[in-house]
Amino acid sequence: MAKLTAQIIDDERSKFLEYLNKAGRRASRGRELIFDQVMRSHGHFTAEELAKHCLQKKLKVSRPTVFRTLHDLLEAGVIRETAFGDKHRHFEHVYDEKPHHHAQCVRCHKFLEFPDREEEDVYHPYLEKKGFKVLGHEMHFYGICKECQGKQA
Repeated sequence: MAKLTAQIIDDERSKFLEYLNKAGRRASRGRELIFDQVMRSHGHFTAEELAKHCLQKKLKVSRPTVFRTLHDLLEAGVIRETAFGDKHRHFEHVYDEKPHHHAQCVRCHKFLEFPDREEEDVYHPYLEKKGFKVLGHEMHFYGICKECQGKQA
């Protein structure tokens, strides 16, 4: 994982502000607060976790603003969504990530990240020819991790 620097934050903020401008949305104080919290988060996070964190920090942002801003950050390419088969959407940063996929243990629910093997070279051109704008892709594996295999079920 790359170290978060002021330059990276500025670059990501520029991407976000450019997207908001093109979408005809303003860069409100609430969106800025959420952007800052997202950039300070590490690893995977959910909208619910972010909303709860904002409430604990007594930030003056509504829950709907959190959800709308996450959608804007996703569209701007600042974060990406990863489903994990849960009922909640999970997000992670884009700035420091090489393309990767996830494997999840069905017992302890820990995640293992593993490198992408350039699947986009096969699927992205096909989908783009069909007029589909690819924002990203992911592959998930489910199984039992090494630690849980050694424990009784």
